[in-house]
Amino acid sequence: MPDKIFFQSSLPRVGSTVFQNLMNQDPRFYASSTSGMLELIYAARHNYTESPEFRAQDADTMAKAFFGFCREGIHGYYNAITDKQYIIDKSRGHFAHYGFINSFYPDPKIICLVRHLPDIIASMEKIFRQNLHKSSPFVNHTKMQGTTTPKRVDIWFNSPPVGLAIERLGEAMRQGIDKKMLFIKYESLCLHPESEMKRVYDYLGIEPFQNDFNNIPQTTKEDDEVYGFSGLHTIRPSLEMKPSDAKDVLGRDVYDWIMNNYKWYNEYFGYNR
Repeated sequence: MPDKIFFQSSLPRVGSTVFQNLMNQDPRFYASSTSGMLELIYAARHNYTESPEFRAQDADTMAKAFFGFCREGIHGYYNAITDKQYIIDKSRGHFAHYGFINSFYPDPKIICLVRHLPDIIASMEKIFRQNLHKSSPFVNHTKMQGTTTPKRVDIWFNSPPVGLAIERLGEAMRQGIDKKMLFIKYESLCLHPESEMKRVYDYLGIEPFQNDFNNIPQTTKEDDEVYGFSGLHTIRPSLEMKPSDAKDVLGRDVYDWIMNNYKWYNEYFGYNR
C-alpha cells in the first residue's frame, strides 16, 4: 500500500505531463498519466446516493462504509499498478471535488500548474491547426461555429477542457481551497526548475530528489487519438522556456480580449501583458 497519495490537478497546456514525468524520475514515486481513478469514485458516489439498498439502511453507518470504500478503493487501484511509496494521481477534477475527496482522504495535497492564459489558448490553436485534416468538435461551418480564431477561442473559454478548468479554479478560490493547494507557474518551472521542484517537495513534506532537467524520459503513455488530436501529451526531453508567440498566433485583438476578460486570473498569478 502506498504511504501517501497526492493529486495533480492543472489547467490544460501548462506542462502537467512533463511535471508527472519529472516526478517519475524519483524512484519513490509513481506519477500517473491522465487518470480515471476519480471517475470510478465519482460514479460510486452516484450509486451510493441513488441505490435503495443504501438509502434503506442507517445513514451514518452507510456514510462510514462509503467513505471507507472510497479510501480503500484508491489504495487498491494503485496497489494493482505499482509498489512505489508515493503516488501522484493526475486529474483535472481534483480541486473541483476537493470537499468530496477530503471526506474520505483528509487534507489532500493538490498541485496545480498554471500558465499565461494567452499562451494556453495559443497552444490549443496551434494543435488545432496541426490537425486540420481531421474533423473537429470546435468547428461547424453550417452554424458558422468555430470558423475563425476568435470564435474558436470563445468556444474554448466556454467548454472543456479550458473553460471548465478555469471556472473550477475560480470556484476553488472563492471557497478558499486555493490556500490548501500548491500552484506552480509553467514559466517558473522552465526558468527555475530547481527552486520550483524544491517547493513541490516542501509542500508534500518529502525529502527532495535531484532531477535531471536536461534528460526527461517519457514514462507516461496516452493514446491522444482518443481525445481527437495528436501530440497532446508528448513531452520534450528537456525543460526550456520558449518565447511567447501568443500575439502572433491569436492576433492582438484576441490577445487583448483574453487579458481584459480574465484580469482576476492575471492578478492572482502575477501575469501582465
